[in-house]
Amino acid sequence: MLVGNRGEIAVRIVRTCRDLGIESVVAHSTADRGSLAVELADRAVHIGPAPARRSYTNIPALLYACAKTGADAVHPGCGFLSEDPLFAAACGEVGITFVGPSPKHIALMGNKVDARAAMRAGGVPVLPASDGPVDGAYEARQAAGDIGYPLIVKAVAGGGGRGMRVVHRPEDLVPAYEDTRATARTLFQDDRVYLERYVPRGRHIEVQVLADSFGNVIDLGERDCTVQRRHQKLVEESPAPSLGDDLRRRLRRVAVAGAESIGYVSAGTFEFIVTDDGEPYFIEMNTRLQVEHPITEERTGLDLVEWMIRIARGEALPFGPGDVEPSGHAVEVRINAEDAGRDWAGSTGRVRGLRLPAGPGIRVDSHLYDGYEVPPFYDSLLAKIIATGPTREVALRRMDRALREFRCDGVVTNAAFHRTLLRDPGFASGDYRLGIAESLCSPQP
Repeated sequence: MLVGNRGEIAVRIVRTCRDLGIESVVAHSTADRGSLAVELADRAVHIGPAPARRSYTNIPALLYACAKTGADAVHPGCGFLSEDPLFAAACGEVGITFVGPSPKHIALMGNKVDARAAMRAGGVPVLPASDGPVDGAYEARQAAGDIGYPLIVKAVAGGGGRGMRVVHRPEDLVPAYEDTRATARTLFQDDRVYLERYVPRGRHIEVQVLADSFGNVIDLGERDCTVQRRHQKLVEESPAPSLGDDLRRRLRRVAVAGAESIGYVSAGTFEFIVTDDGEPYFIEMNTRLQVEHPITEERTGLDLVEWMIRIARGEALPFGPGDVEPSGHAVEVRINAEDAGRDWAGSTGRVRGLRLPAGPGIRVDSHLYDGYEVPPFYDSLLAKIIATGPTREVALRRMDRALREFRCDGVVTNAAFHRTLLRDPGFASGDYRLGIAESLCSPQP
């Protein structure tokens, strides 16, 4: 198995490969030559210099690495090429198993306009939006008049919280439209955008599904991902607090129906925005492993990486709807190399005095070690701390203990922000909304 990724997710995949008796090969850039994933893997192969476009997103380099090492499967992790249909198709063309969905499904759900149409056809509720991509400022104004304000300008090929701009006033529409197109052209090589109704104070709820190639689809419960900054998730928890049981069941049922309607296979995540009046609307589907997958694993006892591999090699799910019911409560915080008190400015440096938390109910997924040099080339994620307990109260207390224990000198992290969040009455109550992270600006250690 070639691991086509880096950081904590590469370490995570290597460990499951070892549990399954599968030889792991980590593909790494020059900057990651001394990474923990490289040290833990059975083998490692250099695929290029530090910039991702010349290493982790370089399809020929990854295919050559498979040929060089004899790898007959690739797990893409999350980010980089994990949702690139061209990479998935290229793997299939040369006889390499891509651990994930088909190129067809990656392409379908990667195009936000096509994804909305597919979900609407499958009975999944979607937000009011433009009828496809908008071409030019005049068409944007026409569509905005039908949708109403506030609205959001989204890249058709966007994802991961990138390629979108919120617009509150008509006079800001055209600049936001042009800026989003330029951003989309740079990030996704596709400058098409569409307009969609914006829900300013909603909740971001997602549902994890697993589907095999025999038509079996199950859901593994929902996760609340409402704590975000700049559309990037910071904290996730499951089950979603202050969510009525009827709505919870509806979201889970709709996610399964959506996956069944398109014949989806592999792990996938349906993301919804839930309004204050309890109406859920489809945002997007992530056709890959989610960063926040550990909280689902902790509540179900399943290894999602393992089941992605088993499904990819043709195994059927041995359980059906209702057989896997999540229990307890789990919370995950993302420890990023960023300074929340300085407008989330990124940080680099050499890690010193590292102390990772442990003890009852604590799991840490990380690639850090003393002396590790945090590079400036990639995502800022350093570690994920996961706290579990029989109740939300217990899980949050354990998370507070874990954050008190965590130490990482030499690089600025957002750990202080997370401790401030835990003390916030709104978050503690479980009844919080999008924008909560921004309201807690300049947290003190």
